[in-house]
Amino acid sequence: MAHEDKNHGFCSKILLFGEYSVIQNSMALSLPYSLFEGVLTFRRDQAIGVDSELKALSQYLKSLEKSGELDFDFDVTSFEFDIGQGLYFDSTIPQGFGVGSSGALCAALYHRYCVPQEDIDLLELKRRFVILESHFHGSSSGMDPLISYKKRPILRHESGKLEEVELPKIGQGPGGIFLLNTGRARRTEPLVNLFLEKCNLDSFKNLCLDVLLPQTNDCIRHFLKGDWETLYTSFRSLSDFQYEHFNAMIPKLYRDIWLEGKESKQFSLKLCGAGGGGFLLGMTPDFKAASDSLKAYEIRPFLRF
Repeated sequence: MAHEDKNHGFCSKILLFGEYSVIQNSMALSLPYSLFEGVLTFRRDQAIGVDSELKALSQYLKSLEKSGELDFDFDVTSFEFDIGQGLYFDSTIPQGFGVGSSGALCAALYHRYCVPQEDIDLLELKRRFVILESHFHGSSSGMDPLISYKKRPILRHESGKLEEVELPKIGQGPGGIFLLNTGRARRTEPLVNLFLEKCNLDSFKNLCLDVLLPQTNDCIRHFLKGDWETLYTSFRSLSDFQYEHFNAMIPKLYRDIWLEGKESKQFSLKLCGAGGGGFLLGMTPDFKAASDSLKAYEIRPFLRF
């Protein structure tokens, strides 16, 4: 009952803009990131045994099927059988780095064990992925597996509407956006809980609504228009806001370099997802100058313009 191309790879994703603000219904823009990917396959060495993570997921889905909460066609029986035959997710996507390792797995499982439906809309697909991915995080937006599954940039509007979008013309200019690897994994749930706890204070909640949301929306609009100069100004403002108000989400070892970029104006940093580790996102008008400043760190260009 699955697709014929069962050994299909699914890539990681980058939440370019919208971390935390999307909880308060800002716009959000996610892009597929093909550097990392994973594929469902079978172990040649049966002695290794059953994949415990997939086994736990199958039991979770079986309980949802029994309760009626798994309300779309997912072949749990075949999934369970394949696990017994050595099924595992062969992935290069780092776990706990905010680039969608569990999302890619859910996309791969949906592709393999669900009846393909060409006419299904993005919101319904996202709803199904919420059910699948909630096993890993306790709750899920469904966006990570959606990006991996569609392999397309997706814009979330303030209304909640989802739209596949075209990226602006991106070339090989002197500047652009890069990833900075902190080298440490993190867990999303405690950081999101911290944010929600802070939102219980009206002063912080209003600050996010009045400042963070407009900044995030501005960055997305300027990016989609390809207005790089204005985007850099908006990106810097967002970076400054996060440094002042989301300091707990910034790994301690990276706060000085965050400030160095602000003062030198050679680059600006922002969180990539929940923060706390994983990757940071940077923007620079001049990759060469930024690379020199960041030579002690592992950075990788993501988009050039």
